[in-house]
Amino acid sequence: MTAVTAVPAVTCRSVDIAHGDRVVVTGLDLTVAPGEMLVLLGPSGSGKTTILGAIAGFLPIRSGEIRVGDRLVAGPARHEPPDRRDVAVVFQDYALWPHMNALETVAYPLRRRGLGAAAARIEAGRLLDQLGIAGLADRRPAEMSGGEQQRLGLGRALARGAGVQLFDEPTAHLDGTLRERLQGEIAAQRKESGAAGIYATHETAEALAMADRVALIREGRVIQHGTPREVYEAPVDAWAARLTGPASEIVAELAGFQDGQPDLVIGGVHVRPAAGPTNGNATGAGPGTTGAATLLVRPDWATLGGPLPGTVARVQFRGGHTDYLLATPAGEVGVRRIGPPIAAEGESVGWRLDRVRLLEG
Repeated sequence: MTAVTAVPAVTCRSVDIAHGDRVVVTGLDLTVAPGEMLVLLGPSGSGKTTILGAIAGFLPIRSGEIRVGDRLVAGPARHEPPDRRDVAVVFQDYALWPHMNALETVAYPLRRRGLGAAAARIEAGRLLDQLGIAGLADRRPAEMSGGEQQRLGLGRALARGAGVQLFDEPTAHLDGTLRERLQGEIAAQRKESGAAGIYATHETAEALAMADRVALIREGRVIQHGTPREVYEAPVDAWAARLTGPASEIVAELAGFQDGQPDLVIGGVHVRPAAGPTNGNATGAGPGTTGAATLLVRPDWATLGGPLPGTVARVQFRGGHTDYLLATPAGEVGVRRIGPPIAAEGESVGWRLDRVRLLEG
């Protein structure tokens, strides 16, 4: 019996998007599976919002094609408007209708789907209750806080019942507690609906927490995509490493490989840390490679106490853990340790490398 392959919820093939004469997204190839959350992670101006706008139908594409499900919504001589695409959007700036109260705001897309007035109000009330804002049903946006408005925007998107949900930095204006709560609500509601999601953010922790897969966006191009663990542990280059979390770059002498692990010399000391995925190798270093090497080190890949020499240049206590910056013969290295500080600035310490990723052979 032949297995049936599910049609992707969203497919972008060789998509170019321009603002006027300036091309801002080039050669975009993306697929999102039904029920999957893809997070677009990149700095401001990298093209994340532009990608969402093209998928939603707010922006035309210059070339390529976009499909939502098996429906071609953008391509050569074709541009379906937003209301004909099976897509809902949660905007960064809320974009709520000022003349409607919360219940009317959520009921409106339900009415557009064909529900009668009474049924739409009942379902809208249920969604508001799920989002913890049922008590604000009679309030208009101007009478609500930013966090309440953002939850209302999420309720309106959910009410559309679309197979694809787009999130344009929806937590950007919220404080830490509200941000985490809304992230949890988005995850729970999307899981219940079974919709696919595409989520744009420049916040690393948010991306890694929300995603099934992450696409790293630089200057309108996808430079890497994979699971959160893959992009964190095996970034394709130093830029991707910095985007996906704190990282140090140090220089060591690569003496070769033993049992698949790099044999390194740092300050005259031989060390053999475990390498990251794909042998920790981003640039083709193989068993016969020797010479100077640039190493990527995450703060959780190094440990205080060990044979390597260093001096504490900075100490930052962060509650559950302490971050140290060490000056070493190989360069500055960030080290994270659970608990309060155990070393002071200016103190000489030993340290060890538990893991590395080779950025250059």
